[in-house]
Order: sequence, then C-alpha cells, then structure tokens
Amino acid sequence: MTAFTDSDYFRIEPCGPVIGAEISGIDLRNLPTGPVLGDLKRAFLDWKVLFFRGLDPTSKEHLDFARLWGEPIDFPTAEKADLPEVIVIAHGPDSPASENVWHSDVTYLQTPSTASILRAVDLPPLGGDTLWSDMAAAYDGLPDDVKERVENLTAVHDFLTRHAGRDSVRRSELSRDLFPQSDHPVVLVHPETGRRIIYVNRVYTREILGLTASENEELLELLCSQASRPEYQCRFRWTPGAIAVWDNRSTQHYAVADYSPHRRVMERVTIAGVPKR
Repeated sequence: MTAFTDSDYFRIEPCGPVIGAEISGIDLRNLPTGPVLGDLKRAFLDWKVLFFRGLDPTSKEHLDFARLWGEPIDFPTAEKADLPEVIVIAHGPDSPASENVWHSDVTYLQTPSTASILRAVDLPPLGGDTLWSDMAAAYDGLPDDVKERVENLTAVHDFLTRHAGRDSVRRSELSRDLFPQSDHPVVLVHPETGRRIIYVNRVYTREILGLTASENEELLELLCSQASRPEYQCRFRWTPGAIAVWDNRSTQHYAVADYSPHRRVMERVTIAGVPKR
C-alpha cells in the first residue's frame, strides 16, 4: 500500500522510503480539527514519525498539541517543566546523555504508549540529532524461520532494567510501586494498522519467557539489532522549536550523544495507550 503523501491541507515531505515525514504549511498553535486532523493522523500512522519546524511553541502549546494524540502521562519521578505532564530531558557537561541506545519509550507500562511528542528547547551548535527506526519494516525483514519462532513469544519489560543502577533506592522503590513490570508480545500487532512489529528493545526488555539465558541472549540480540539497520531508519537534525511526534508502538529511536561539552535540552510529552476492551 502506498504511504499517504497528498493532503489538501498541508505538505508532506518524506524523509526516506519507509519512515519519517516533514510536515509544513500548518500552524500547530491553531490546533487542527476535522479533516485536517484526520489527514495528520493518517500521515502519522503511515510515516510513524512526523516533524514540524519553525513553530517555537511554549510548553503549554506543546502540551495542547500533544493532547490531540491522547491522554498525556504524568511521570512523578521525572524532571518536569512548569506542567506536570511535560518532562525535561537535559544533558550537558555535568549530565552525560544516556538516550543513545535504540529503544521505545516506556514499554514497561501495562498498555503500550501511543505516542511521544518531543520539542527542542536548547540545542548545541552541532550534533544532537535523533534517529528513528521502523520496527514494522524491521519485522518484515526477518527471515521466515525467525518470524515463526517469535510469533507467540512473550517478553518481560521492566522500568528498573535500565534505571535501577542510576536511581536512588527511594526513587527505584517508588518507581517499582508506580510502574510494575509488564508482559508484552515479542511481536506486537499494531491496533490501528494491523502490521506486525518487533516489540523488544535494549533499554526495558528484561527477558523472553520460556527461554534459557543463552537463548534469550541470542534472540534478543538478533531482534534488537534490527533497529540499527539504516534501511529502516530516518535521521532528523533539530532546529530551534522543532517538534517530532512518533508512534511509540511501531518505532524505536536513538538520540545521538555527539555534542559534548555543549548542552541539549528537550521537552517530551508521552501519550497513554488505550487498553484492550
């Protein structure tokens, strides 16, 4: 099926063959509704990550735009902006970047997050790009015998897989109470597109159930390494005030940590998933 590239309301410029599109000709401060929003959500499902430049929204405008995609999540243990749903991600000389690992956001939640909306606040003079990988295309690229092997497997996702070594004991205990570990299919079926997606990642996936330690190591490495293939990727060079909105269910991303000793500050809103009925 051909991806959506022809809206009557805004321009869609694909960043690559399978993932990523830059949207122009739309002012997100005047929140889209009706057929404009319908086309925007269609482009979101087809391209998995959408980019908007030249907006320079406030934190409040960022949050208002994020609400178009669903209900924002409040993360009590995270650093916040002026609004409780807006997380600050800041790195500089005294705070090394830690997002330079392929991952999906918050897969430890019981229901997979629908989307993340990230805004550039303070950028280094060079560097600090973000890459996204299409995990539906990554699944399609698996050999048939691997697809058969993983079809009915379940993986454990855990907040503390990544954060236990960095957080204080109190914060780790609080996080465990707020975010218990969860089980998800290794191959997630997207609830809106029906596409199969590799849904394990190096940050939050602890293990695949029913496998030995050596089997886990081998299979997780094979599946996670799919995200690093350039054929499935796009790369975005941030500009002041730019926004990216991506489908957390069907993508992984990697924030390039190549800007030391400069500072990079971003703000993110994460959208809750919709539980199955």
